[in-house]
Amino acid sequence: MNKTSFFLLMFCGLSALAAAQTVSKATITISNSSKLQRPGAVVAIKWADITAKYPGIDTANFKVTDLTTKEELSFQLEYLGQKTVQNLLVQVNVAASGIVKLSLVPGKPVAPVKKTYARFVPERFDDFAWENDKVAFRMYGKALETRKDNAFGTDVWGKRTTKLVINNWYKSGDYHTDHGEGMDYYSVGLTLGAGDIAPFVKDSIYFSKNYHHWKVLDNGPLRSTFQLGYDDWNVAGKAVKVTKTISLDAGSRLNRVEVSYTYAGEEALPVVIGIVKRKEPGTVLMNELQGVMGYWEPKHGADGITGVGTIVPGDALVMNTDRMHLLSHTAIKSGQPIVYYNGAAWDKANEVTSATVWFDYLNNYKQKLLQPLVVSVQ
Repeated sequence: MNKTSFFLLMFCGLSALAAAQTVSKATITISNSSKLQRPGAVVAIKWADITAKYPGIDTANFKVTDLTTKEELSFQLEYLGQKTVQNLLVQVNVAASGIVKLSLVPGKPVAPVKKTYARFVPERFDDFAWENDKVAFRMYGKALETRKDNAFGTDVWGKRTTKLVINNWYKSGDYHTDHGEGMDYYSVGLTLGAGDIAPFVKDSIYFSKNYHHWKVLDNGPLRSTFQLGYDDWNVAGKAVKVTKTISLDAGSRLNRVEVSYTYAGEEALPVVIGIVKRKEPGTVLMNELQGVMGYWEPKHGADGITGVGTIVPGDALVMNTDRMHLLSHTAIKSGQPIVYYNGAAWDKANEVTSATVWFDYLNNYKQKLLQPLVVSVQ
């Protein structure tokens, strides 16, 4: 074989290899049937559906590309606490009544930007904190229970940066002052805070102790999911335990909260999902038919305004206010999880700046739950 033939064969081989790495092994179609745009939506594609069409996929060596824009997308392999991949997560912009098509091809993927994070914080009395590029939250742990400043419900940290801040804020210890990235001024105390849940029997909320057990199931870059476990406590003479599985997606202001209560017996347990009220008047949304409850707090001086909201999918709810809370009433049976959503916005982030904008966000979020994006794999 002469040199010319050798180099020609080598060139053809390299060209064939390059072509093989750009030929789509599977195509994902994401469809939006609603009249609402879906910017920055995190979409889960079942891994089993992908491997059925792309059986040789290497989890460490594939890329996701938008077939229209040719842009490569970062992604996350979601495990849900299992040893094997359960879902492929991607973040896409889908127009109203629009379609996005993605291609899976072999190759080294682009490095992702981490947009969500969650961790146990033993250095701050066993807090558990989590965040995305919009907002941050925390729940209180066992070590805080014996202190005078103990608190129960969901806490909110206002952010006005897309950066992840939890580690730096805890390290500084000065997160009650806004240094340009945001702050924690939200007051929880012994309430449900920003949308926590608790049993409600004979007009009384039965608060548990703080969480005693935790487990991180996934931790970014597009979704963080974790579980918090609460030891049993007395609810009107009945021993009750609860586990909360909480997920936060990049770009979202609301958590997905899956709650499972366990107790003896088959009767339903009444529960409430609540938002703590302030003494000064705020603006309230109570849409019982749609299960959407919102609160635009009174202004907290120079700290600004926090909007809080909850969404309970399913049948219409009864809602009311008491001395301390806005309340959404529902019921749960032992071992049968329910799912609801809670979250918040801060006006000083300059995205959600009024009650109208916040309530529109909540109502639109509910509509998106009713008309989810539809995924297929070819």
